Amino acid sequence: MRLFHTSDWHLGQTLHGQERDFEHACFLEWLLGQLKLRQPDALLIAGDIFDTVNPPVKAQERLYDFIVQAHEQQPKLNIVMIAGNHDSGSRIELPAPLMRRLRTHALGRVQWLDEGELDSERLLIPLTNAKGKVAAWCLALPFLRPAEVTGAHLGDDYLRGIAQVHEKLIAAALQRRKAGQALIAVSHAHMAGGSVSEDSERSLIIGNAEALPARLFAPQISYVALGHLHKPQKVNREERIRYSGSPIPLSFSEIGYQHQILEIELDGANLASVESRLVPRAVHLQRLGPAPLAEVLEQLAELPVIDLLDDPQRQPWLEIRVRLDEPLPDLRAQLEGALHGKAVRLVRIAAEYAGNGRSEDESGADLLELGQLTPHELFSRAWEQAYGNVVDEQTLADFALLLQDVQQEEEQP
Repeated sequence: MRLFHTSDWHLGQTLHGQERDFEHACFLEWLLGQLKLRQPDALLIAGDIFDTVNPPVKAQERLYDFIVQAHEQQPKLNIVMIAGNHDSGSRIELPAPLMRRLRTHALGRVQWLDEGELDSERLLIPLTNAKGKVAAWCLALPFLRPAEVTGAHLGDDYLRGIAQVHEKLIAAALQRRKAGQALIAVSHAHMAGGSVSEDSERSLIIGNAEALPARLFAPQISYVALGHLHKPQKVNREERIRYSGSPIPLSFSEIGYQHQILEIELDGANLASVESRLVPRAVHLQRLGPAPLAEVLEQLAELPVIDLLDDPQRQPWLEIRVRLDEPLPDLRAQLEGALHGKAVRLVRIAAEYAGNGRSEDESGADLLELGQLTPHELFSRAWEQAYGNVVDEQTLADFALLLQDVQQEEEQP
């Protein structure tokens, strides 16, 4: 059996206010081509399909057009997609009855039956091979929010609630599978030891919760398709537990490595191979500096000029970091003047001042952006600024519960 593993599409994402729809369209067109070329039996999308819980209409159209095209191209293809922490679980599941007609399974949240019994049935998905026989079972584990894994029958321990979901679902899968059938988990989580991409990943840690241990995935699971971390990587060097990473760089911190999807081959219940399929970069991200202004201006002068025959949508996004001794009011004007006629699109200017270690953007604001801080970090900073002391643990815990309630309200489509 052959599988494709991808995650963290973040459809609808903007880069410092600039739309990425063209880049996502190029990726999805490439992915359709790979599906046709390699003919996998299943496509696993491990969460963060959208960038926000209320994605733009265009982003939703991209997803559903892709699913329709993939099904028309390969009617026997199984697609499994789960909600990530950026997604609304209810929105992901809303069109599920229609998508099942396209052999697509959309799982946004876990549900519990009476007396705290996990509804495992809806989270276990049979994966069929080219002959139409069930060759594997997929354990779908969408991002688990505290409200879904704690409560009257489950207790108040968030990590213990997550562990219970894994234990119960794996037990149900082991009962269901027959000899020779593989178990495949698809999950959106921050695993312990995972390498984070600066600036582009929203923390999953709530209160004092830690990253999840790899031992949650029993050795009987042949492969674990993870989402959340944007850099492709193995967990604890295990061949079977992997992040595919995002298909496009979602921030300038991600330009230093190639983005990919993963192709997995199974021989019965045994993992035979995992190979990367590198995603062509439709639009490059380019970073200049940090360097003194004179040096930056020289580098800008060397950039290629606009070719009228080239597609302007393919011009690189540019970030400039300038080292200054003191604030320069006309910094932006100088840089934009130097970029006139150049085949790049400026999206960000950051000024770094010598001596005090302070960094600002061109407007004088702190270089650290709101999107780089978790809600808990923002709350802690605001508390300290307002009251002059560090926020206590109980207040942080109360804030976490309040935030959880707000996020649940936002997720209602």
